[in-house]
Amino acid sequence: MKNKIFLSAAEALQGLLANGQTLAVGGFGLCGIPEALIAALRDSGVKDLTVISNNAGVDGFGLGQLLATRQIRKMISSYVGENKEFERQYLAGELELEFNPQGTLAERLRAGGAGIPAFYTRTGYGTVVAEGKETRQFGEHWYVLETALVADVALVKAWKADRAGNLVFRKTARNFNPACAMAGKVCVAEVEELVEIGGIDPDQVHLPGIYVDRIVVNPNPEKRIEQRTTREGGK
Repeated sequence: MKNKIFLSAAEALQGLLANGQTLAVGGFGLCGIPEALIAALRDSGVKDLTVISNNAGVDGFGLGQLLATRQIRKMISSYVGENKEFERQYLAGELELEFNPQGTLAERLRAGGAGIPAFYTRTGYGTVVAEGKETRQFGEHWYVLETALVADVALVKAWKADRAGNLVFRKTARNFNPACAMAGKVCVAEVEELVEIGGIDPDQVHLPGIYVDRIVVNPNPEKRIEQRTTREGGK
């Protein structure tokens, strides 16, 4: 069996990256982002990237690091509200942005992974989201044609993997990660725990190893909290 385990994030990305690529990066806010892989991507120096991700992290963390180094040319996202540099670059015309309703973004990634080239959705019809896109009526309603998303490389974060690449995600960190993994021509997974084959109950596998090409273990990620809210008195 092919060895999928790499000793560092930099090694896991070696030979995969090039200027001008399209990358799909898992995560929602700062939850479930592949921290080590994003840092290694930053250090690689590749540029003119198109990045498909729900959002672009925050200033100085997550994908926000790649905005700071100007390595991203275009974002395909659904939410950008927590990143001031993202806002600045977009309003200044320095960054291309393709906005997607969140469910549409998820389905475009899923369709890409399933080999479905396009699909119709009611979401966005009659708004700026539908501008320049084909529309069609089915029954009483009008729909917008959305195309699938496929990435050259997918970077995802999981809680646990076995050596065959079967992945288990932890709670809300599952978010966009499975869809990004399936949409990537090559998928690199950052995991907190690695077990031997057979160490994961087959019924607990969230993403089969056939989608995963490389694995790197990062047992102690920072897991920074995007918006910390506490109750007075700790109750």
